[in-house]
Amino acid sequence: MKHASEILLVDDNPADLDLTSDVLTENRCVQHISTVPDGVEAIAFLQRQGKYAAAARPDLVLLDLNLPRKDGRTVLSEVKADPELRRMPVVIFSTSEAHSDVGASYQLGANSYVHKPGNLRDYVSAVKAIGEFWFRCASLPHKEPL
Repeated sequence: MKHASEILLVDDNPADLDLTSDVLTENRCVQHISTVPDGVEAIAFLQRQGKYAAAARPDLVLLDLNLPRKDGRTVLSEVKADPELRRMPVVIFSTSEAHSDVGASYQLGANSYVHKPGNLRDYVSAVKAIGEFWFRCASLPHKEPL
């Protein structure tokens, strides 16, 4: 592992949050995982507002597109428009395979788009691959001191 790794998982499906967290932890891809269930909470977490004032800045955001209150497209757009957050890699992890969703995500600044498989074996493989790539292969932006 290159450095301490923090990840923010944004998904409204508790089972997906649990499984993704378990796979990343078991494979020692990350040291700390934070989770939020919707886009409003994701922005509050990333901007360190309210109960998230002391939140660690994540090295990577794993973001579902179809979220309550504020969808993943809006979250992605806000993150990439924020000078303090825009360098943070955002991986879209969604069940959608629609070309329009993939294209729009990249247009909004997604760093990668990974389809969320429907079966357990492939889901686990996809999460392992995300962790391996982003925390063992890729060079992530250096975090600025708080």
